[in-house]
Amino acid sequence: MMVTIAEELLLLALSEDKGKPLVSTAQLDPALAGALLAELAVRDRVELSNKKVTVKDPSPVGDDELDAVLSRIVAQEKEKSPVWWVQKLQAGKQRRRLLSRLAASGVLSEERGKVLGVFPVTRWPEAHPGVEADVRERVSAVLAGAAPDTRTAVLISVANAASIVRKAFPGADKARVKEIAEGAWAADAVAKTIAAATAAAMTAVMAATVTTAAS
Repeated sequence: MMVTIAEELLLLALSEDKGKPLVSTAQLDPALAGALLAELAVRDRVELSNKKVTVKDPSPVGDDELDAVLSRIVAQEKEKSPVWWVQKLQAGKQRRRLLSRLAASGVLSEERGKVLGVFPVTRWPEAHPGVEADVRERVSAVLAGAAPDTRTAVLISVANAASIVRKAFPGADKARVKEIAEGAWAADAVAKTIAAATAAAMTAVMAATVTTAAS
């Protein structure tokens, strides 16, 4: 089945056995927003640079979450930077919608419970492990040296910005991850997309982490 880059990111960000997040929501939510933004660029709906997000094609892609983000970008009168958009788009509601979508499609199951019998908690264990297994196989091959396609490179780069790569793939070579994120292997337009999405996600992650620590 087809899943978005953001949904692939979510699958990597959850422990395979219990469906618990491997990173904090302060790291995960900006990364998800960056993944949605990058996918619109991969699908030729927007162009990303460090300074601005430019609409190339306002037509819907046929995915509710991606089309909602595209509509907001189209409706914005003044062009904004990828960082601005990631900070604007990141939200717990968006994460929960994506998780619920994966559960509705049978990829994850939703398990509600309570910690210490008091605090409500929701876990998202795998229901159909084949989908995540395919993602992991693709990412592992690229980390091991295979030539990346654009989607996989974006996934690895944004996941790395949120510290998901080192949790999900603890043996990954840092130099290889850096090479993928810098986009030296790619055409200029692709490299710009990866760099802009990664930088935006990383900046938003750092800002959210500092805010959380200070509160």
